[in-house]
Amino acid sequence: MASGAPEQSGQMAEETPGFLDEFLRDFPAPLSAESTLLWKIPGTVLSQEEVEGELAELAVGFLSSRNAPPPLAASLAHEAVSQLLRTDLSEFRKLPRQEEEDGEEAEEEKAAVTLLDAKGLALSFFNRLWDVCSQWQKQVPPAARAPQRQRLVSVHAIRNTRRRMEDRHVCLPAFNQLFGLTDPVDRAYFAVFDGHGGVDAARYAAVHVHANAARQPELPTHPAGALRAAFRRTDEMFLWKAKRERLQSGTTGVCALIAGKTLHIAWLGDSQVILVQQGQAVKMMEPHKPERQDEKERIEALGGFVSYVDCWRVNGTLAVSRAIGDVLQKPYVSGEADVASRELTGSEDYLLLACDGFFDVVSPQEVAGLVHSHLARQQGSGLHVAEELVAAARERGSHDNITVMVVFLRDPRDLLEGCAQGAGESQADGRSQDVPSALSEPENNTPWRS
Repeated sequence: MASGAPEQSGQMAEETPGFLDEFLRDFPAPLSAESTLLWKIPGTVLSQEEVEGELAELAVGFLSSRNAPPPLAASLAHEAVSQLLRTDLSEFRKLPRQEEEDGEEAEEEKAAVTLLDAKGLALSFFNRLWDVCSQWQKQVPPAARAPQRQRLVSVHAIRNTRRRMEDRHVCLPAFNQLFGLTDPVDRAYFAVFDGHGGVDAARYAAVHVHANAARQPELPTHPAGALRAAFRRTDEMFLWKAKRERLQSGTTGVCALIAGKTLHIAWLGDSQVILVQQGQAVKMMEPHKPERQDEKERIEALGGFVSYVDCWRVNGTLAVSRAIGDVLQKPYVSGEADVASRELTGSEDYLLLACDGFFDVVSPQEVAGLVHSHLARQQGSGLHVAEELVAAARERGSHDNITVMVVFLRDPRDLLEGCAQGAGESQADGRSQDVPSALSEPENNTPWRS
């Protein structure tokens, strides 16, 4: 799929009343207890801490399917979730099953997590959403009409030859609206999660990492620290869920938060983000692999081991040394993310986030050349560049799930024009044009390391 730039503010102002009118024509009254829910609910139970993220995901998914403008969808979701969270949720409390009442571990789990009925919550939430839409049909709050920074985002994901699709991705240009942040800092969030052993952990991370980041008190002053804390908390929450529901999946992940003029990234495992600046790949991170000396030493200090079984693996099992989930491999597989930050000068071209299904066969140094070739063929249109990058990885022999997200920080037509001008100036000076190092061919098809 490809996602275009957010709407112009003028367009947004025109589309908002029209969307609300159409929504209320289709749903003229609140749902009854017997009504069919408007969107798929997230399982049967939720912990109290999961409610905000899950219902926000529910609302944004539903509203987006009806082509709501992204800032409006995010604002409606925030208002409806906030109203519901201010009520007494004890009526949705789910009593534990009889078999869960026995055993010390079950007692500890019950003390740590209060479970709520997901269906009942979703029904109540949709009626809150209906109330908000009814109120806003008369007068939309200014925050819901606020213009967004325009960025073109191209995303494409395929199952490839794998039996299941275990990747998930997040593109959230309306981060502030979704969480009711009113400070003057513009924020946009992007992420790719690559699941293994099932999709549960990847899906969970795609819902809760950004919700947990928004709840961190340090988000305005130390965004990178907030991302690190969000990964840690999401891992803890999923481990509780995994023990409760007997899940053994895990997920690597990488996210990018653009806050004002600063880029903050956080990652676990071997999903990666690269920044391309004036045609050059900029080193920002190093993947977490078991064969990394510091990771190997950390695992061995905890009593685990790293061995070679077709590739380097933790305890002979996992090929990544950090991940959310993987309950049976904790603490050897760490849930502690690494983070990095970089000031943006305006000369940056784009971000690329992708899973190892891409980076196992395409080095970061090659990305700029592939993107430039696509832009040249498409006359500066970058809307479908992610599709071409995914196709390139598949043609090079990747059998894994592949997800690629390209977030343009400048208009792709300007990037193409700048390259053409640079080439013309070089030829006019009588100098031969060297191929930039970011465009050079790799020596082999092994993943690039920072």
